[in-house]
Amino acid sequence: MQQYLLSIYQPDGNPPPPEILEPIMRDVEAVKAELREAGAWVFSGGLHPPSTATVLRLKDDEVLTTDGPYAEGKEHLGGFAVIQAPDLDAALAWGRKLARAVTLPIEVRPLDYVSPG
Repeated sequence: MQQYLLSIYQPDGNPPPPEILEPIMRDVEAVKAELREAGAWVFSGGLHPPSTATVLRLKDDEVLTTDGPYAEGKEHLGGFAVIQAPDLDAALAWGRKLARAVTLPIEVRPLDYVSPG
């Protein structure tokens, strides 16, 4: 079965207040439970803010270190889930459920290669 990365794009800035965020997180947990029940859930995680990122880039024969995210923008990768699905249509269906729950854009992308352990 193919694995897919569901990337959650989050706007920069402070998170919404608890009265908005708590119902969203309940909905996200419900989708996660549904993924587990269906045998589609592999793993997921949230990320610290973009200010904690470090980018390593090869230039000539040296690896340069830069603080902060690689791309400048008004959104950043806030979290992700890796799922397994029989095909892209099934993965997109899960992505739609997650987008409705989290109320943020979701990118669905098949994994090209999964390292065995």
